[in-house]
Amino acid sequence: MSDNTSPAKVDGRRLRSDRSRQVIVEAMLQLIAQGNLVPTAQQVADHAKVGIRSVFRHFEDMEAIFATADELWRKEFNHRLQQADEQQPLQQRITHTVKQLGNLYEDHANILKSTATRRWRSAFLKHNYQHYQNQLRSNIYASLPELTGLGNNIQEAVVAILSFEYWNRLRDHQSLSPEASISLIEDILNPLIAAK
Repeated sequence: MSDNTSPAKVDGRRLRSDRSRQVIVEAMLQLIAQGNLVPTAQQVADHAKVGIRSVFRHFEDMEAIFATADELWRKEFNHRLQQADEQQPLQQRITHTVKQLGNLYEDHANILKSTATRRWRSAFLKHNYQHYQNQLRSNIYASLPELTGLGNNIQEAVVAILSFEYWNRLRDHQSLSPEASISLIEDILNPLIAAK
C-alpha cells in the first residue's frame, strides 16, 4: 500500500471532510439564528470562511445543507422536549408544558421561521415538519392526558394554542414579551382543559 492510500491518510482526509461539513452547517445555522432565514451558498461560504466550491464539494446543493442543518436542530428539539411529571397537579403540568414550549420556541424562533419559509419547496422539510408536529402533539397529550376526555374541537384548539405559529403571532405580531405570552397561554388553557 502506497503512502497516498495509507489508512492514516484516508482517515485524515475523512476527518478534514467531516470538519468542513460541520463548519458549513454551523455557518448556516448561525446565519439563520442571526435573522437571515434563507442564506445563499455564497453567504454560507463567507460565514464559514471557505470557498464557494468547498460548499458544493461537501453538499450537492443548498437544499442538502438546509436538510442537514434541520436534522441537527431536530435532535436538540427532541432532547429538550420533556414530558411533564404525571404526578403533578394539572395546573402545574400546564405551566410546565407552556414554559417548556415557549422557551424552546423563543430560543429557536428563526430556525422555525426558516423551516416554515422553505418547507413548501422541500419534500424533506415538509416530511420533517410533519414529524415535528406529531412529536409535539404526542408530548402535549402525554403531559396533559386530560385532553383525551375533552371534545375534538377543544383538543385541536389546545394543540393550536401550543404551536409555534401561535407563539410567533403573540411575539411578533402582537408584540407581547415571552413572559406575557406564557401567561396569556396559561390563562387560556387552564379553563379549557379543566372544563372536563
